[in-house]
Order: sequence, then structure tokens, then C-alpha cells
Amino acid sequence: MRVLLVGANGYLGRHVADRLLADPAVQLTALGRGDDADVRFDLASGSPGALTRFLDAVHPGVVINCAGATRGGARDLTRHNTVAVATICESLRRSGCGARLVHLGCASEYGPSQPGSSTAEDAVPRPGGPYGVSKLAATELVLGSGLDAVVLRVFSPVGPGTPAGSPLGRLAEAMRRALQSGEGELKLGGLGVQRDFVDVRDVARAVHAASLSAAQGVVNIGTGRAVRLREAAAVLARVAGFGGALHELDAPPGYAPGGHAPGRVAIPGPAGEHPGGGLPAYPYPDGCGSWQQADVRTARDRLGWRPRIGLEESLADIWMEAACRI
Repeated sequence: MRVLLVGANGYLGRHVADRLLADPAVQLTALGRGDDADVRFDLASGSPGALTRFLDAVHPGVVINCAGATRGGARDLTRHNTVAVATICESLRRSGCGARLVHLGCASEYGPSQPGSSTAEDAVPRPGGPYGVSKLAATELVLGSGLDAVVLRVFSPVGPGTPAGSPLGRLAEAMRRALQSGEGELKLGGLGVQRDFVDVRDVARAVHAASLSAAQGVVNIGTGRAVRLREAAAVLARVAGFGGALHELDAPPGYAPGGHAPGRVAIPGPAGEHPGGGLPAYPYPDGCGSWQQADVRTARDRLGWRPRIGLEESLADIWMEAACRI
């Protein structure tokens, strides 16, 4: 099976590439903007015609799109998350390859959820910021394209390679600094936010399964269990061997999970880092408020997929990478 993987060098794409390369039946070609891609092509600025000619030459059976941006202004997010997907869809419609499209969406498309609820695929999307809007627009383009396509709405991916700017990445970095400096306590804020954390390797398994399935439409990829960042911090402290105290600070002024500025989470560095004693509120860019939890029955029923890797193992891998910087 010939597979064209777009965004193979990103956080999710690297793990998807590893999974596909482990399948001897897969012939993988990576397309991206970097020098290490098999084929260099910028989806945000390249023409659909050029990509169509490449598709006709390579003739993949599956195209997997892991590319996109999580940070930046509305214009950049729209270019990389929406315009890029429009280029893929248009090229596939023009091409004679007949490839199946597996597109990675995200839970930010749903926006804030009612605490205690599980979000199913038929929930009405209400994204809470430009990132979610740009991803939802891409999903709508895929679903309306008439292609053989499936959108995997990935909840909060964690595990090896977790970006340092993410909440769990910041937690690990703050703990590393505390251990390195001999701090006996760690002050953290905004840990009441609850997310459905799914290991990135399980996400890669889901992508592989989706590429082989006949499933169409939207499929949630998560664990079906929301976890407080506070609980994740305690687990991370245990796997890191941090025996100091974890002090949770009050939310900074203007922090309102689920309110007008959803998703702003304070996960500071060492105490005293911010002038005047106030601690910064780092952006959690998903715009999903204080709670999100996936209903994952569709993934089980249509992909035969279930998560296998627990949060403690994911956090241990995040810590291993942070510890290498000590």
C-alpha cells in the first residue's frame, strides 16, 4: 500500500511515520516543508495543480494529513490549518489516484463542554478560539469534499515528544528546574482544567487503523476519561522522584475556564520568575474551557481501536526527555 504522509516531522506525524514504517506492507512517502521530507511542498502556498501532478505520478492509495499549526494569529492558523487542507482536497478531486484521505482534526473543534459529559461525534461544534475555528473549517472541507475520507478528532495527545510549550511540557520543565536547583516546593496554578489525555502512540495506531478501514465521517480519538492537570502533576512528581511540596496557586486575574478567555492556564516556572510575585498565565490554545472528555465508542466500533497506554507511562516518557536536560 502506497501512503503519502503530510506533516511527517510534526509531533503527531513523527509517531504516525514510525507506526507506518513498521508495517512491511506500507510504502511511505513523506511530503512537507522541511529539507528532510521526501518531497518538499508547502501546502499553504503551493498550487493544487502541482500537488495533483505529484499525486498522479506517485499514485498513493492513502493520503494522511498530520500537518498544521497550533499557535499563531488567525491568519497563520487559517493558512496552515484550513487553506492547506483545501489544497489537499482539491488536488485529490483532480487526481486520478482515488486515494483515501485520513485527516487529523482535534477536540478544539468542539469547544467547551459541560463538566461531567462525554462529547460524541454528533455534538454541535462551538470552537472557542481561532485555532479551533481553523481546524473545524478544515474538517468541513474534508467532509464536504465527496472524497473517501475520515477525520480523526484527536483529544489531548501526550507522550514522547510532547511540545515544551504545552501544559504537560511546562509541568515537566518546571519540575526539572526545581530538581536541578534543589527547590523544596513547586508553585503551580491553573491545575483545575480537565482534559482527555491520549498517548501519541495510541493516536498513531488509530491513524494506521483508519487508513485500512472503510470508516468515514468524524471519529473521536481519546481515552474516554478526563483527568485534572492537578492529578497529572502529582503523577509526574512521583515518576520524577520529586519529593517536594506541590502548592497550587489561585488562578491569576482574568483566568476564567469556560469564560471569555477559555483555555488560559497558569503553569509557571520557578517561583519569583515573574516580576512582582504575580505568575504568568500561559495559553492553552485549545479554547476548550475547564472540561473535555471524549466519547470513544465510534473508534471502538468502526476502527476496532482502543487506547492501550496509560497516562503514567506517557508522563514517564515526558519526564525522561525533560530529565535529559538536567
